[in-house]
Amino acid sequence: MTGVVGALVEAWDELRLHKMRVLLALIGVAAAVMAITAVTAAVQMLTQAYTETTERQMGRQITLAIDAYPMSEQAGPATQLDAAYELALQRYDITWATRDWYTQVPFRFPDGTRPTDVRAVDPDLGTMQRVDVVQGRWFTDADTDAFAPLLVVNDVFLEQLGFTGLDPRPTVLLGDETPVRATIVGVTPRAWPDEGPSAMVLYDQLARWYTPDAAGGWGQPVPTLKVWVPPDAAADLSVRLERDVAAALPGWEVHSYDNRNGGLGMMDGAARWVAFGVGGFALLLGGLGLVNIALVTVRHRIREIGIRRSFGATSSRIFFGVLMESVVATAVAGLVGVVLAVAVIKNIPIDVVFGSGLQDRPPFPVSAALVGMACATGVGALAGVIPATVAVRVKVIDAIRY
Repeated sequence: MTGVVGALVEAWDELRLHKMRVLLALIGVAAAVMAITAVTAAVQMLTQAYTETTERQMGRQITLAIDAYPMSEQAGPATQLDAAYELALQRYDITWATRDWYTQVPFRFPDGTRPTDVRAVDPDLGTMQRVDVVQGRWFTDADTDAFAPLLVVNDVFLEQLGFTGLDPRPTVLLGDETPVRATIVGVTPRAWPDEGPSAMVLYDQLARWYTPDAAGGWGQPVPTLKVWVPPDAAADLSVRLERDVAAALPGWEVHSYDNRNGGLGMMDGAARWVAFGVGGFALLLGGLGLVNIALVTVRHRIREIGIRRSFGATSSRIFFGVLMESVVATAVAGLVGVVLAVAVIKNIPIDVVFGSGLQDRPPFPVSAALVGMACATGVGALAGVIPATVAVRVKVIDAIRY
């Protein structure tokens, strides 16, 4: 260990003496390591942003969807569907599940009553599809037994009611002939610039409080059952849920499907390879510059090396000493690059770059820092081999000539 520590100290002293010669080359190495590390971390954040966007639209991986359709006159009423869903969930002990049904319900706005897009769901949907509530809150299990329906609306709905926030505790009449007053408890951002008003309500509350006329409206609700299951059990559960729900509903046709997304891993891998390719090329350029500077430095140190050989320094000691100069230099440059990459990634304005904040912001990947340090050290070792080989060939007599 004494020899290794001595070589490291000697290499550091030599770098301090020749710092101006290696500074430019090390700047290139530090910049390359920062690029590799920062892009690797940014790709992970981009992957997370893409994942969350996909999950807001299709549910978390893996979400199974069960659809049922009455196909004959012998098909039972739609009210049996909820019982079939509940029985299947209890049988397989599924924790996260929601009914999901789109319809239109009349609401009384200041300019009159008009049908509005409504999504009837269960409380678990907020977690399963990462519902972004910017004001107020999402539904809870206790809201199912509330004495009046509760709504989570988009900001367009709230604006058309004449409100800008939830402080006045806004309410709205739901229904046409026998309306009921619903309370708005949460607000979601608009999904696109021209989006119209929309609302979400608990499925059981809508069935309890809204009674449409015979001409249409609520009619026969046939919701989709969505369940969030482990990926390794998704295929088996899909078959079992489809079979059990169909068995409980004679005359109904039942289909199941999932939201697997195989393209995400390909995008992640391709982006990482692009990052490594660009950063590796920059490291190669920095390493070539360091080789040239190290060769010039060795030429100027022939007298010193010859004198050290005359005092008994072995070839391996000379080789290792010169090699460690490049390794230590690039290791320090790599550490600087990693620190700069961390500072850049931690200060990225996520809302500006990705369009929305991340609910689960990934930590800075340690693997990216380790890869950056490994690349920097490897380039330093490669860049030091040629100067170290030239230094080993220096003979004692060369000290007299120089």
